[in-house]
Amino acid sequence: MLAGDRRPGDPVAALGDAGCKALTPVLGLPMLHRVVGALRDSKHVSDITLVGPGNRMLDSDPTLREMIDRGELAMLEPAASPSLSAYRGLTHIRSRPVLVTTADHALLQSDIVDYFLERSQMSGCDVTVALTPLATVMAKFPENRRTAIKLKGGPYCGSNLFAFMTEESAKVADFWKDIEQRRKNPKKVVMGALGIASTVRYLLGTLSLDQAMQRISHTLGVRVGAVIMPFADAAVDIDTVEDFLLVEKTLRLRASM
Repeated sequence: MLAGDRRPGDPVAALGDAGCKALTPVLGLPMLHRVVGALRDSKHVSDITLVGPGNRMLDSDPTLREMIDRGELAMLEPAASPSLSAYRGLTHIRSRPVLVTTADHALLQSDIVDYFLERSQMSGCDVTVALTPLATVMAKFPENRRTAIKLKGGPYCGSNLFAFMTEESAKVADFWKDIEQRRKNPKKVVMGALGIASTVRYLLGTLSLDQAMQRISHTLGVRVGAVIMPFADAAVDIDTVEDFLLVEKTLRLRASM
């Protein structure tokens, strides 16, 4: 799980006292703990490794420190960015499959995790990524603005779940590191993955999801596939204060049902 801060002065981190976004309480419980709980309740997750929030942050969360000391969780120091933190975690964990998610995925539940992992296993792919149709998200959260991937048959929202199923998936970890090096020019990242012709089709909205996955697979030399998620909650993470308020509202509704 990626649990490091992306940038100083994060507005969500400022809502808590820990000085770290991952440890900001959401309806009274640090968001990282909520994600850990969903992973521990999954039928398919055995070991959990955190990349972040870092040893210096553990003084503000004795429960997390105890879990690490008891060996219930492992923790690596975060790298300078999410992509580099993911690369660090994937190179540290030698076995496969590995699920990657983020500490701000506070609406995550075990059934979402299990659905994604079971379909990732059935896909026969080296790497899978979770995508949720924008229509599914907007049906439940009509006032919430989500960044969407504009592909034919979509658009789709990223859902912060990635499965690295085989040894060959290490090539994608290398690609993530390359993305980080070129992060200031996202067009080059897209073109590097899709190629010029497919990028033009993507920008025109005529490229399908299957075509995009096939092209990315060809470029990276591994089988990359998408798992379409039927859960609106899967596409919600806490990037802004507005997201924070939405998640707290959703959790209250869950508790009342």
